[in-house]
Amino acid sequence: MTPMSEGSRGRSSAFIGVAPNGARRQAADHAAIPLTAQAIGRAAAVCAEAGASLFHLHVRDEAGGHSLDPDRYRAAIREIRREAGGQLVVQVTTEAAGRFSREEQMATVRSLRPEAISAALRELAPEGAEGEASDFFHDLRASNIHVQHILYSAEELTRLHELRRRGVVPAGPVSVLFVLGRYADQAAAAPADLLPFLAARSESEPVDWMACAFGPDECACATAAIALGGGARVGFENNLWLTGGASAPSNAALVEQLVVSIGTLGRRAATADELRAYWMLD
Repeated sequence: MTPMSEGSRGRSSAFIGVAPNGARRQAADHAAIPLTAQAIGRAAAVCAEAGASLFHLHVRDEAGGHSLDPDRYRAAIREIRREAGGQLVVQVTTEAAGRFSREEQMATVRSLRPEAISAALRELAPEGAEGEASDFFHDLRASNIHVQHILYSAEELTRLHELRRRGVVPAGPVSVLFVLGRYADQAAAAPADLLPFLAARSESEPVDWMACAFGPDECACATAAIALGGGARVGFENNLWLTGGASAPSNAALVEQLVVSIGTLGRRAATADELRAYWMLD
C-alpha cells in the first residue's frame, strides 16, 4: 500500500468522503440534513452517485441528539446498503460530542465491528490512557477494521508519530483526517490551514491523509487537499454553503461541486471499490 500523501500525486482519481449530518446540526439548521435511518440511506445513494466513495456516519436518538447506539448504527447501515449497495465505504464515527466516555466509544465499535471508523486521537488516546487505546487499536488492526485518526492540530500529528514509534498505534499504514477550522467557535477554514499539518509529516512515517474544512471555503480547502496529494471530505457536518455563499441544496450538491473542481486538476472521483482496495478492506 502506497501512502496517499506520497503516492496519490500521480493518481488520476481522488477519494471523496461525505459527512452528511454530524453530531450537532438539526433540521432547523438546514431542512435537508438527514437525521433518520431512512433519510440517511437516501442521502447516501445520491451522494454515491455524485461521486463520494466514503460515507462518514453519525446517528441520532429519538430527540435528535448524538448517539453511539449500535442498533441505531445497524439500522442506518442497512438503509445505506439498501439504497446504495456497496457504492460507499461506511465509516462509523466514535465522536464523544461531550456525551460519551472512551469506554462507551470503544464498546460501540466492538459491538458493531464496522468496516471503518473515525477516532479522535485526543478522545481515545489521551495522556495516561494509552494502554487501553493501544489494545483497542491493535484489536481493530487484527480485525481489518480501518481506523482514520481525527487530528485537530499539527501537534497532534507529531504525537501520532510518537505513538506509532512506541507501538501504541500499530505499525503499518496509518490514516488521518486533518480538521481545518472549528465548529465550536465558528472558525472558518482556509486552504493555508493545511500547511502546518503538511509540514508536520514525517518522511519515515508517512500517513494516508484526507482533510475536512469548516465554513464556506470548504470546496477550496478540499480542492487544495486533493491537489497536494490527499483526499477530502465535504458535507453538512462542516459546511452548509456552496462556493459563492449560496445555501447548498443537499449534501450531494457539495460532492458534485468538488467533483467539478477537481476536474480542473485532471482528477476524477474514485469509487468505493478503489478505496476498499487502497485501504485493503477487501
